[in-house]
Amino acid sequence: MNYLYIFGTILFTVFGQMVLKWRITKLGWHMVDGSLWIKIQCYCTLLFDPWILSGFFSAFVASICWTMAMTKFEITTAYPFMSLSPAIVFLLGIFLLNESFSWGKVIGLVLIITGTIVTVKL
Repeated sequence: MNYLYIFGTILFTVFGQMVLKWRITKLGWHMVDGSLWIKIQCYCTLLFDPWILSGFFSAFVASICWTMAMTKFEITTAYPFMSLSPAIVFLLGIFLLNESFSWGKVIGLVLIITGTIVTVKL
């Protein structure tokens, strides 16, 4: 049951990051070029987008889950699990956001996951 707090932290962190990237890309924020006023308008559009707000809320819930995990685990046991987030984001980014794939990224993620296993188990 205690590991659910760590799982919740990872789940809500990943959800928040994926939603933010999806909405920012969809709303065209990366293409904003113009006056400061136009940038402020675009930022406000992003800030009040329901999906963006869900990403912010997700980050808040992740922090609550992490706080609960800290009551159950030593940080040296719990924190290595957080390195699983980049692996999950990598896979979801490829399949949901059509982001680039490279073998270098795969090798790096395998090393991270191996390091996580070694850190937690030994």
